[in-house]
Amino acid sequence: MSDSRILVLGGGVGWHSNQLIAAAHASGCHIAFAPYETLASNQSADGPSRLTADAAADNQGDAAKVDLKDFDAVLTRTMPPGSLEQITFRLACLHAAVARGDRVVNRPRGLEIAIDKFAALEHIARLGYDVPETIVVQSRAEAMEAFGQLGGDCIVKPLFGGEGRGVMRIRDAELAWYTFTTLEQLGAVFYVQRFISPGGRDTRLLVIGEHTITLRRESENDFRTNVSGGAQCRVIENDEQQDKLARRITSSMELQFASVDIIDSDDGRPRVLEVNAVPGWRGAQRATSQNIASLIIGLLKNPSR
Repeated sequence: MSDSRILVLGGGVGWHSNQLIAAAHASGCHIAFAPYETLASNQSADGPSRLTADAAADNQGDAAKVDLKDFDAVLTRTMPPGSLEQITFRLACLHAAVARGDRVVNRPRGLEIAIDKFAALEHIARLGYDVPETIVVQSRAEAMEAFGQLGGDCIVKPLFGGEGRGVMRIRDAELAWYTFTTLEQLGAVFYVQRFISPGGRDTRLLVIGEHTITLRRESENDFRTNVSGGAQCRVIENDEQQDKLARRITSSMELQFASVDIIDSDDGRPRVLEVNAVPGWRGAQRATSQNIASLIIGLLKNPSR
């Protein structure tokens, strides 16, 4: 498919967008970028709605209103924060686009599951894979009970968010009390997970259509393995069983471009930690000779991939 038109939602300005622009140009594609905040619907009296966004070609110049159906593929990137109504409406627009036959990568169903750590963990466990023992509650008192039940060495995470932001390891009951007090004041849900030793080591499987890039991530000084936080990343040979696991999880969530993280464990039973439906690839790109942005553009150009 030549002269394909690709719309990126939520791409913003920066390294990832520049990589996509260069890869699109190299493959003869037209690419435009639009903020999620500009999504709109115009519902006629007797037909499907017109779904629009304000897009700028190559992320440059003035934006113009475009119809999502005029693009061969829509790539969903990071959705910015918003009110419950705003987030629900943006996802509803994506659902409407899929329902009328537009190609959306990734589909909103997968985004809804992956963005919510509880929903994703529940989904993974339901498929039969080992996950860290996790308790999710809505009060400080129950969170303190969970802290004790999980051995007094826990990882506390925000339900939403990525790149390790807001993730804490807590081993002290007094610190747990103060942390849970703050979270309760913020109206947060308490996501409390048993710490899996040794920490600081995991395998990330980056799935891009029919391609899988397997990455080994290690951190000397932190239990987190986010490259943005200083962890080292290298490509390793694909493991058939892990590749099968990643593909089963992502396909069951209708994700074509995603990452699956599997953490090491001293007991020899690796646990599937989470799925990212909007993965970054800067660290992975430094570790591989493959052009990851080109693989993404290839996926968007070819529906069969």
